[in-house]
Amino acid sequence: MNPLKSITGTIVSGAVLSAIIMVIYADGTYNSMEWTVWFHALAGITWVGLLYYFNFIQVPAVGTALAEADSGGPGAAAINKYIAPRALLWFRWAALATWLSGASILANLGILGDAFMLKPGAAVIGIGAWMGTIMLFNVWVLIWPNQKKILGLDGQTHEADVIAKAKFVALMASRTNTALSIPMLLSMTAYGHGGFPF
Repeated sequence: MNPLKSITGTIVSGAVLSAIIMVIYADGTYNSMEWTVWFHALAGITWVGLLYYFNFIQVPAVGTALAEADSGGPGAAAINKYIAPRALLWFRWAALATWLSGASILANLGILGDAFMLKPGAAVIGIGAWMGTIMLFNVWVLIWPNQKKILGLDGQTHEADVIAKAKFVALMASRTNTALSIPMLLSMTAYGHGGFPF
Protein backbone atom coordinates (compact mmCIF):
# COMPACT_ATOMS: atom_id res chain seq x y z
CA MET A 1 0.00 0.00 0.00
CA ASN A 2 1.48 3.31 -1.11
CA PRO A 3 0.67 6.10 1.41
CA LEU A 4 1.40 8.74 -1.22
CA LYS A 5 -1.75 7.77 -3.13
CA SER A 6 -3.89 9.76 -0.67
CA ILE A 7 -3.50 13.20 0.86
CA THR A 8 -4.01 11.75 4.36
CA GLY A 9 -1.29 9.15 3.76
CA THR A 10 1.02 11.84 2.42
CA ILE A 11 0.50 14.08 5.46
CA VAL A 12 0.94 11.16 7.87
CA SER A 13 4.12 10.16 6.02
CA GLY A 14 5.50 13.67 6.43
CA ALA A 15 4.66 13.69 10.15
CA VAL A 16 6.26 10.26 10.65
CA LEU A 17 9.41 11.38 8.80
CA SER A 18 9.52 14.49 11.02
CA ALA A 19 9.29 12.32 14.16
CA ILE A 20 12.02 9.98 12.89
CA ILE A 21 14.34 12.90 12.14
CA MET A 22 13.64 14.36 15.58
CA VAL A 23 14.48 11.06 17.32
CA ILE A 24 17.61 10.34 15.26
CA TYR A 25 19.09 13.82 15.47
CA ALA A 26 17.95 14.90 18.93
CA ASP A 27 20.84 16.52 20.80
CA GLY A 28 19.49 15.90 24.29
CA THR A 29 17.54 19.13 24.53
CA TYR A 30 13.78 19.47 24.34
CA ASN A 31 11.72 22.52 23.53
CA SER A 32 8.00 21.75 23.75
CA MET A 33 7.16 25.01 21.98
CA GLU A 34 8.89 23.71 18.83
CA TRP A 35 5.77 21.67 18.01
CA THR A 36 3.71 24.87 18.01
CA VAL A 37 6.32 26.71 15.93
CA TRP A 38 6.44 23.77 13.49
CA PHE A 39 2.64 23.71 13.22
CA HIS A 40 2.57 27.51 12.81
CA ALA A 41 5.05 27.31 9.92
CA LEU A 42 3.18 24.41 8.31
CA ALA A 43 -0.20 26.17 8.58
CA GLY A 44 1.32 29.45 7.41
CA ILE A 45 2.85 27.84 4.33
CA THR A 46 -0.54 26.31 3.53
CA TRP A 47 -2.32 29.65 4.00
CA VAL A 48 0.12 31.85 2.09
CA GLY A 49 0.69 29.16 -0.54
CA LEU A 50 -3.03 29.10 -1.29
CA LEU A 51 -3.15 32.90 -1.19
CA TYR A 52 -0.45 32.99 -3.87
CA TYR A 53 -2.20 30.23 -5.84
CA PHE A 54 -5.41 32.25 -5.91
CA ASN A 55 -3.68 35.48 -6.95
CA PHE A 56 -1.05 34.17 -9.34
CA ILE A 57 -2.88 31.21 -10.89
CA GLN A 58 -6.63 30.84 -10.26
CA VAL A 59 -7.80 34.45 -10.71
CA PRO A 60 -5.96 34.90 -14.03
CA ALA A 61 -7.05 31.42 -15.18
CA VAL A 62 -10.71 32.13 -14.42
CA GLY A 63 -10.43 35.43 -16.30
CA THR A 64 -8.97 33.65 -19.33
CA ALA A 65 -11.58 30.88 -19.12
CA LEU A 66 -14.41 33.42 -18.98
CA ALA A 67 -12.96 35.36 -21.92
CA GLU A 68 -12.72 32.20 -24.01
CA ALA A 69 -16.17 30.88 -23.08
CA ASP A 70 -17.84 32.94 -25.83
CA SER A 71 -15.59 31.36 -28.46
CA GLY A 72 -16.30 27.78 -27.42
CA GLY A 73 -13.86 27.51 -24.52
CA PRO A 74 -14.77 25.53 -21.41
CA GLY A 75 -15.49 28.56 -19.21
CA ALA A 76 -14.76 28.75 -15.52
CA ALA A 77 -17.40 26.30 -14.31
CA ALA A 78 -15.01 23.46 -13.40
CA ILE A 79 -12.67 25.76 -11.46
CA ASN A 80 -15.54 27.45 -9.65
CA LYS A 81 -17.41 24.22 -8.91
CA TYR A 82 -14.65 21.76 -8.04
CA ILE A 83 -11.43 23.60 -7.24
CA ALA A 84 -12.35 26.92 -5.63
CA PRO A 85 -14.57 25.58 -2.81
CA ARG A 86 -11.96 23.01 -1.74
CA ALA A 87 -9.12 25.53 -1.97
CA LEU A 88 -11.14 28.08 0.04
CA LEU A 89 -11.84 25.47 2.74
CA TRP A 90 -8.13 24.81 3.25
CA PHE A 91 -7.36 28.52 2.86
CA ARG A 92 -9.66 29.86 5.56
CA TRP A 93 -8.93 27.15 8.13
CA ALA A 94 -5.17 27.40 7.51
CA ALA A 95 -5.49 31.15 8.13
CA LEU A 96 -7.16 30.56 11.47
CA ALA A 97 -4.70 27.81 12.46
CA THR A 98 -1.77 30.06 11.56
CA TRP A 99 -3.08 32.98 13.59
CA LEU A 100 -4.00 30.88 16.65
CA SER A 101 -0.69 29.05 16.70
CA GLY A 102 1.19 32.34 16.25
CA ALA A 103 -0.70 33.90 19.16
CA SER A 104 0.08 30.79 21.21
CA ILE A 105 3.80 31.17 20.47
CA LEU A 106 3.76 34.83 21.50
CA ALA A 107 1.86 33.93 24.68
CA ASN A 108 4.36 31.17 25.50
CA LEU A 109 7.19 33.65 25.00
CA GLY A 110 5.37 36.04 27.35
CA ILE A 111 5.23 38.80 24.74
CA LEU A 112 1.71 38.56 23.30
CA GLY A 113 0.63 41.94 24.69
CA ASP A 114 4.01 43.55 24.05
CA ALA A 115 3.96 42.38 20.43
CA PHE A 116 0.53 43.80 19.71
CA MET A 117 1.46 47.03 21.49
CA LEU A 118 4.69 47.19 19.42
CA LYS A 119 6.85 47.52 22.53
CA PRO A 120 10.66 47.45 22.22
CA GLY A 121 11.98 43.93 21.87
CA ALA A 122 8.68 42.69 20.45
CA ALA A 123 7.89 45.36 17.86
CA VAL A 124 9.39 43.45 14.94
CA ILE A 125 7.27 40.36 15.56
CA GLY A 126 4.37 42.62 16.54
CA ILE A 127 4.36 44.24 13.11
CA GLY A 128 4.07 40.77 11.59
CA ALA A 129 1.37 39.78 14.10
CA TRP A 130 -0.69 42.87 13.22
CA MET A 131 -0.36 42.16 9.50
CA GLY A 132 -1.38 38.56 10.10
CA THR A 133 -4.39 39.78 12.09
CA ILE A 134 -5.46 42.09 9.28
CA MET A 135 -5.02 39.23 6.82
CA LEU A 136 -7.11 36.88 9.00
CA PHE A 137 -9.85 39.53 9.18
CA ASN A 138 -9.77 39.87 5.40
CA VAL A 139 -10.08 36.09 4.94
CA TRP A 140 -13.07 35.58 7.23
CA VAL A 141 -14.90 38.93 6.93
CA LEU A 142 -14.26 39.99 3.33
CA ILE A 143 -12.97 37.13 1.17
CA TRP A 144 -14.98 34.14 2.37
CA PRO A 145 -18.45 35.79 2.59
CA ASN A 146 -17.99 37.31 -0.86
CA GLN A 147 -16.65 34.09 -2.37
CA LYS A 148 -19.76 32.32 -1.07
CA LYS A 149 -21.85 34.77 -3.12
CA ILE A 150 -19.63 34.46 -6.20
CA LEU A 151 -19.60 30.65 -6.15
CA GLY A 152 -23.23 30.26 -5.06
CA LEU A 153 -22.22 28.55 -1.81
CA ASP A 154 -24.54 30.67 0.34
CA GLY A 155 -27.69 29.01 -1.04
CA GLN A 156 -28.98 32.25 -2.56
CA THR A 157 -29.29 33.68 -6.05
CA HIS A 158 -27.64 37.06 -6.51
CA GLU A 159 -28.04 39.72 -9.17
CA ALA A 160 -25.12 40.44 -11.49
CA ASP A 161 -24.30 43.73 -9.75
CA VAL A 162 -24.10 41.98 -6.36
CA ILE A 163 -21.75 39.35 -7.84
CA ALA A 164 -19.62 42.06 -9.47
CA LYS A 165 -19.30 43.91 -6.15
CA ALA A 166 -18.50 40.66 -4.33
CA LYS A 167 -15.77 39.89 -6.89
CA PHE A 168 -14.24 43.33 -6.43
CA VAL A 169 -14.27 43.19 -2.62
CA ALA A 170 -12.86 39.64 -2.53
CA LEU A 171 -10.16 40.48 -5.07
CA MET A 172 -9.07 43.67 -3.29
CA ALA A 173 -8.95 41.88 0.09
CA SER A 174 -6.97 39.04 -1.47
CA ARG A 175 -4.55 41.42 -3.18
CA THR A 176 -4.17 43.34 0.10
CA ASN A 177 -3.29 40.07 1.81
CA THR A 178 -0.77 39.24 -0.91
CA ALA A 179 0.90 42.64 -0.47
CA LEU A 180 0.86 42.34 3.35
CA SER A 181 2.26 38.81 3.28
CA ILE A 182 5.61 40.06 2.00
CA PRO A 183 6.47 42.45 4.87
CA MET A 184 4.72 40.11 7.31
CA LEU A 185 7.12 37.31 6.41
CA LEU A 186 10.05 39.73 6.74
CA SER A 187 8.88 40.65 10.25
CA MET A 188 8.43 37.00 11.23
CA THR A 189 11.87 35.93 10.02
CA ALA A 190 13.59 39.09 11.29
CA TYR A 191 12.40 38.47 14.85
CA GLY A 192 14.09 35.08 14.97
CA HIS A 193 17.29 36.38 13.41
CA GLY A 194 18.08 39.58 15.26
CA GLY A 195 15.83 42.22 13.72
CA PHE A 196 15.66 44.00 10.42
CA PRO A 197 18.76 43.71 8.20
CA PHE A 198 19.85 47.35 8.41
